Amino acid sequence: MSTRTAVPPVFADLAVESTLLASGTARLAGMDEVGRGALAGPVSVGVCVVDRVTGPCPVGLTDSKVLTARARTEYLPLIDEWAVATAVGSASAAEIDAMGIIRALRLAGQRALVAVSEISGPVDLVLLDGSHDWLTEPEPDLLTMLEGEEVAAPAGYLPPTVHTRVKADLSCASVAAASVVAKCERDAAMVQLAKEHPHYGWIGNKGYGSAQHVAALSEHGPSPFHRVSWRLPGVAAAAGAAPDGP
Repeated sequence: MSTRTAVPPVFADLAVESTLLASGTARLAGMDEVGRGALAGPVSVGVCVVDRVTGPCPVGLTDSKVLTARARTEYLPLIDEWAVATAVGSASAAEIDAMGIIRALRLAGQRALVAVSEISGPVDLVLLDGSHDWLTEPEPDLLTMLEGEEVAAPAGYLPPTVHTRVKADLSCASVAAASVVAKCERDAAMVQLAKEHPHYGWIGNKGYGSAQHVAALSEHGPSPFHRVSWRLPGVAAAAGAAPDGP
């Protein structure tokens, strides 16, 4: 008879941030995004600023996807009290359609950093979840020129140094906190949008491609808050095309 060993949960701490801050950084912002793969609604980017005197994070803090909706909400005041500052920046579905998801992510991240700098002052370094630095504007090349001009950064934006780390949302407290504040703000926005467009089930699916959402797309078509440049599955099926992702 085989036995299965339970995998203990991973909780975040400031070990990585402390090492980066010890190198001379004054203010570090953990950053994470939510809504990248949704069919409707904005993409949102959260930032959480810490410095060399920031104490231990709230107990049990981890990636927002691991926490229940209730737990995320309960963490908000704890994060607000613990962190130097937090902010969320978003890019709308229309902006995603106009500039593509990566540029929209960059713009949302820039907006978040401008907002948080008005509270805490400029951020020196961003600790970004994942292996791809989508925040830093790429050097111009033939491919980017064919895709169109780069979108101008918002007024007041100062490009920080970016440090990427895979699974930072699980292990790094500033990034975990950023994921929580971004998730809570975007979820609340989708609940408000659901009042205007109840067919799609956004209260439950938050704009992601659930069966109810896809069925409603097939029946009602896209709303003004859908990413219509994507091959929306219900719309594609209704038009006789094979469903596909963005």
